[in-house]
Amino acid sequence: MSGKIKGSKEVMDLLGRIYQSEIAGVNRYLHYSFMIMGYNRIPIQNWFREQAQEAITHATLIGEKITSLGGHPPILSSHVKEGPNHSIKQLLEESLHFEEEAIQMYKDLANLAEKAGDIALEEMARSLVKEEVEHADEIRKMLIKPD
Repeated sequence: MSGKIKGSKEVMDLLGRIYQSEIAGVNRYLHYSFMIMGYNRIPIQNWFREQAQEAITHATLIGEKITSLGGHPPILSSHVKEGPNHSIKQLLEESLHFEEEAIQMYKDLANLAEKAGDIALEEMARSLVKEEVEHADEIRKMLIKPD
């Protein structure tokens, strides 16, 4: 026995897609932070930059897991679509869409890990689901128009 840990192809493929998505999130959120203009620029810009930093943290965690399972993290991110409108509302709606996609990917990972009996991977995925749900909840609150 070589001592090398291996992940299933399905788990490794999903981890690769998650990694690419998180790397794309770094680019997306950093770009969004540059595009914020107006009276509320600073707090919203800072929030987007915090999201970019968190995406780096998630990508690092996922990349380490990929290599721990004997894989190789993809070098390219997933494609980042840019809409024609850079209003705060549009950027937040796009952010919500990507957070919901991340939630689903992490849920899928938790389910695959549970089936494989990999408790550590399952717990990591569940923890990331929780973080992404909290982000989506926060974005939904930000999208509510104040009275």
